[in-house]
Amino acid sequence: LQVQCADHDSDGSHDLIGTLETTLAQMQTAGAGSLVEYECIHPEKKQKKKNYKNSGIIRIKSCKIETEYSFLDYVMGGCQINFTVGIDFTASNGDPKSTDSLHYISPDGINEYLIAIWSVGSVVQDYDTDKLFPAFGFGAQVPPSWQVSHEFALNFNPSNPYCQGIQGIVDAYRQVLPQIRLYGPTNFSPIINHVARFAAHSLQQGTAAQYFILLIITDGEITDLDQTRQAIVNASKLPMSIIIVGVGEADFKAMEFLDGDNGVLKSVTGEPAARDIVQFVPFRQFKNAPQEALSQMVLAEVPKQLVSYYKWQGWPPPKLPGIKAM
Repeated sequence: LQVQCADHDSDGSHDLIGTLETTLAQMQTAGAGSLVEYECIHPEKKQKKKNYKNSGIIRIKSCKIETEYSFLDYVMGGCQINFTVGIDFTASNGDPKSTDSLHYISPDGINEYLIAIWSVGSVVQDYDTDKLFPAFGFGAQVPPSWQVSHEFALNFNPSNPYCQGIQGIVDAYRQVLPQIRLYGPTNFSPIINHVARFAAHSLQQGTAAQYFILLIITDGEITDLDQTRQAIVNASKLPMSIIIVGVGEADFKAMEFLDGDNGVLKSVTGEPAARDIVQFVPFRQFKNAPQEALSQMVLAEVPKQLVSYYKWQGWPPPKLPGIKAM
């Protein structure tokens, strides 16, 4: 290893003080009260000056190796990915029976909501061992009381909202559409808080055992922006990522704001998010692109969000790959 020591200048014109060469094994002898010392040599000065000794001494007090784990290290080491879907059933989507509605299912059996579910779900399901996905709707009046609900189970079974595989979510979505009334307002915070409760509960295990991904598919109108900001800031301290796919042609400024790519998202009280956990993708950019392009973009940030969370906690994968004897 070659180490260069420089005099730092804020304008970038750093001056070289000197260099040293060492090995990892040498540096690792530092620590436990022993120092490793090196002469810091400036090559030009050494050539020009006869009586030049060094430009100073560099002492290494301690040296330790830290393992950087990858997303696959965690997944293959037993970390479970829990995938939840939240679907926007507010009136701004348009009447599902009308051809200009975002919920209108075309003769070939698709709409933007279904394509988004398939694109993201088909990738995520490979990391979810039980293939059971909780799926919820929000913003609709639901039978029998016709109360507006912001986190109703897509299969109308609140005690068991799990759908079998992505096909199960698609089937539940198709069945629920004719049975509900699209309404409003568009509140995101209940479903974020719902998943966050499970993520918070998983922390009691004290290991990198469970990570939660919430996919929200929406037409972009949002009513509870302040509460959603707070919910995201709270969730940023948990093993959780939020993916928002915007369908339709609406103005998605609020979604881009929640994404936090242009600066740290803060709650109304000014509390900053502990980390960036929201990825927003407008579906219209991928209308004519292959399905893989959407899933690639949507899931681009999740691996590093998962790794950064567990690194922040100092948690290695639950099971580290054993070294096999030769």
